[in-house]
Amino acid sequence: MRQVIEEYGTVDSVKLIVDRDTKKSKGFAFVEMPDSTEAGQVIKELNGAEYEGRQMVVKEALPRK
Repeated sequence: MRQVIEEYGTVDSVKLIVDRDTKKSKGFAFVEMPDSTEAGQVIKELNGAEYEGRQMVVKEALPRK
């Protein structure tokens, strides 16, 4: 995942979310990027793209209410 995102800019961190019991990916991740312009480009280019046989949903994470 990091390598795909890094094609668009600098990545500070990638946190893949995994199931505690099975240790398998839950199918989503959080990526932090220092540059909002680059992050916007990632969202624009990769939302809807296929990654490892699955369609990606790429959007800005918002705080819970």
